[in-house]
Amino acid sequence: MKKIIVNADDFGRHELINRAVERAFTAGCLKSTTLMAGGTAFEDAVSRAKKFSGLGVGIHFTLANGNPVLPPKEIPSLVTEEGIFHGDYVKFLKRYLSGKISLAEVRSELAAQLEKILNAGLTLTHFDSHQHLHHVPGVIEITLDLAAAVEIKSMRVANTKLFDGELDSLGKLFGRLGLGSLAKFAAHMAHKKNFATPEHFAGIVAGESVSEKFLLKLIENFQDGTTEVMLHPGTDNKILRGFCQWEHDFEEEFAAVTSPKILGALAEKNISAINFSELR
Repeated sequence: MKKIIVNADDFGRHELINRAVERAFTAGCLKSTTLMAGGTAFEDAVSRAKKFSGLGVGIHFTLANGNPVLPPKEIPSLVTEEGIFHGDYVKFLKRYLSGKISLAEVRSELAAQLEKILNAGLTLTHFDSHQHLHHVPGVIEITLDLAAAVEIKSMRVANTKLFDGELDSLGKLFGRLGLGSLAKFAAHMAHKKNFATPEHFAGIVAGESVSEKFLLKLIENFQDGTTEVMLHPGTDNKILRGFCQWEHDFEEEFAAVTSPKILGALAEKNISAINFSELR
């Protein structure tokens, strides 16, 4: 049996992302998304999610490049003087490795993010994290404990392939090597606690977009089992690049997962599009 989970990250970050998720679900192969509790368009995302029973919604745990749920004074090791998370995973990891991150604060903040989403009335199918920080030793144990306590039993493992996308810098090389190693550890921890994970991961993790060409190649060489494709669709590059401070092609990813060619190729290869609730 061959199954694909197309998951949109950053649901709730901006209304143009939310709109893309809704349209990709209704007109494309996207059946899964993960919600940022601290996103500025959180309420809009919740409203959209409640309209569609077949859209699997998970939590996108966030510890960098976003807004916390708890008051900044309660989590001083996680935030800047402005009261927001530090800018990216590199800054988080530097602080973490130098002993400047409190894991007690990590637990409190992630628990608050989870509580906010559950209080909004959503039933969560799985969890992952912004910039893959749930793979980090110390953080993975916390996320697994929090998820298990509310009966979430599925998780992303970003066991990225070294040569997915461009490999045009040492940063990308070391980034993928490092993430691959952390993903193996995270998968081991998850499986020990009986969490379900897809067998394969096909998102591009170094900033490139998942294009129609990428998906057609993936489908042509599709492996048995379940493959998760991570992506970040949106409907207006100019606005979203400025808002997210990220030179990402949101529109290309949206076009890819709503492409008639992709939908036809999935049908031809008898690949079922599912969400994380169907992993178990």
